[in-house]
Amino acid sequence: MPEPTELVISSRRIHDGRICNLREDTVELSNGRTALREIVEHDPVVAVVPLDENGDVILVRQYRLAAEEALLEVPAGLVDPGEALEAAAQRELREETGYRAANLRRLAGFFVSPGFCTEFIHVYLATGLSESPLDGDEDEDIRVERMPLVEAVRLVEEGAIKDAKSVVGILMASDRSSR
Repeated sequence: MPEPTELVISSRRIHDGRICNLREDTVELSNGRTALREIVEHDPVVAVVPLDENGDVILVRQYRLAAEEALLEVPAGLVDPGEALEAAAQRELREETGYRAANLRRLAGFFVSPGFCTEFIHVYLATGLSESPLDGDEDEDIRVERMPLVEAVRLVEEGAIKDAKSVVGILMASDRSSR
C-alpha cells in the first residue's frame, strides 16, 4: 500500500515576517478529498549543548513571550542563509555563552511541530570549550547559567526545563556521556 501523500493544489501567502512566514495551502489527499493546511515557514535552527571538562553544562535563561516566562535553555539560534550548520552552532555558542568549542558532534535533528511548521532543529554536543565571546543579538536579554549535567537532567525530569530542544539535547548529551 503506498504511503499517504498530499498534493498542493494552490498556495496563498498570508504573512511574511522577520522570523517566520505563514501560508495557507489547499491540498489534495491521497483519497481524492481536499483540505486546507496552514504552514508556518521557519528557517533551520541549531541548538548546542556545551559541556565543559568538569561535566557542567552551560545554559541560557531568557524570557520567552510566547511561553510567558523565562526559560532555561541550551544556546540556539537560526542558521543564516548559506551558513554551514557547524559554523552556525559555533556562532550561536559564542554569542550566547562567550565560549567556542574545539569539538562539535551532532546528536540529533528533529521537526519542532511538523503538523504545521517547517522548523527543523539540528542539535550538537560542544566540548573542548574555550573563551571566545561574540556580541549577541541586540533583541535578546540572556543570562548564562552553569550547572552539572546531572542537575540539568534532574530539572528536565522535574519539568523545570521544558523547552523541547533543550530537553532533547540535555538527555542525549547525558546518554552520550554515560557511555
